[in-house]
Amino acid sequence: MSVTFPAFLDLTARHVVVVGGGPVAASKIESLLAAGARVTVVAPEIHPEIERAGVEIVRREFRGEDLDGAWWVVAAAPPAVNRQVRAAADARRVFVNAVDDPQNATAYLGGVVRRDGVTIAISTGGRAPALAGLLREALDAFLPREIDAWLKASDDARRVWRAQRTPMEARRPQLLAVLNALYASKSQIPNPKTQIPSRARVALVGAGPGDPDLWTRKAVAYLEQADLVLYDSLVDSQALRRFTKAQCFCVGKRAGRQSVRQETIHRVMIRAARQGKRVVRLKGGDPFVFGRGAEEALALAIAGIPFEVVPGVSSAIAAPGLAGIPVTHRGSASGFLVLSGHAADAFERGLEAVQPNAVSLVVLMGLATRNELAATLIARGWSPKTPAAIVCGASTPDEWIWTGTVAELGANEPPAGVAGVVVIGEVVSVRDALLKKAAEEEEKGMKYGSDR
Repeated sequence: MSVTFPAFLDLTARHVVVVGGGPVAASKIESLLAAGARVTVVAPEIHPEIERAGVEIVRREFRGEDLDGAWWVVAAAPPAVNRQVRAAADARRVFVNAVDDPQNATAYLGGVVRRDGVTIAISTGGRAPALAGLLREALDAFLPREIDAWLKASDDARRVWRAQRTPMEARRPQLLAVLNALYASKSQIPNPKTQIPSRARVALVGAGPGDPDLWTRKAVAYLEQADLVLYDSLVDSQALRRFTKAQCFCVGKRAGRQSVRQETIHRVMIRAARQGKRVVRLKGGDPFVFGRGAEEALALAIAGIPFEVVPGVSSAIAAPGLAGIPVTHRGSASGFLVLSGHAADAFERGLEAVQPNAVSLVVLMGLATRNELAATLIARGWSPKTPAAIVCGASTPDEWIWTGTVAELGANEPPAGVAGVVVIGEVVSVRDALLKKAAEEEEKGMKYGSDR
């Protein structure tokens, strides 16, 4: 393979064409828009996420003239279409990034680390994107927290060097002295308000269902003191940056996507803790409710690493509650059972412990298998008319709620890319009663509001 030339592009207000309208294309658009590009998507079928992105859409097959005036092209279509894109781009002297198709690419993206004003990119020339991702995570974990302060100090020093006409070879050692002085000037007196009263080197922290306002005070205290945060894909990464200046990278597992292996997460936590870093493993919901927190706790214990578990608000309870559905209710359900819908055999074994319609069921990770879950419930004696609900994106702006019956569980399409909880039982009817009462009060207020 030929040697590639590394470069960073300024795409501000420049025309970029994305060929392909599926989930892969959708995943590329966010970073292009963040770079200020004017994006046009060309594809006969368009993913809903792309439609919501506010880009220009050309809903048809690709034509060569679609690249006229383009500065950059992303080919995220089948290989046969990518070949057409490559040929059209070559004729117009435009570079093409063909996603997971290096033979039809002339430009390759890699793992990117962005910290304050510093950007680091790692490329394998399209040969091993997963390796580039792992290298990115490693660099992100060990980059210093004070890069923003380093940049400001470097800017100040550069102005002095220019005024004094300092030669380039003398600037690097002078900059090193300036950066060392930053640490010498820092007070060594700790702030008692942010100290964590624990020997723990690692904290397994629950982040609740989504809204950072539901994070506990102890969770926030650990984040403020952290050197490294490993967070799940369900955690709000933008909110996370409000609470910590630590190195943060996502190790979340999402169905159908590449993810970091659990053993790798164990190794990263243990290695960082042994280097003296404070580590926070931030997990959606509660660490010990289908969060593999117990596996991580055991790995830390075996390695002799002091750790602490900081419970979080479990989405098994919070998501239904935020939707107006209690998991228990006098006269309807005196108990509830939390099950995983990820594996059919485990779901069936869980059902063996209860009589049909005797308790409320809360199913996590069950959206993709909801048809099978409904069939299993009915086959085991649950009434097809049992009330059911799906709550997606609880406590977030993307919240989506559906109610119906067990028989209708598959007759809906939850939003893509948002985690959801399935609730089954008479308790779902409480939500309908609450909504009815609220509607009555609103109608009463509209009717008599002018007289009050």
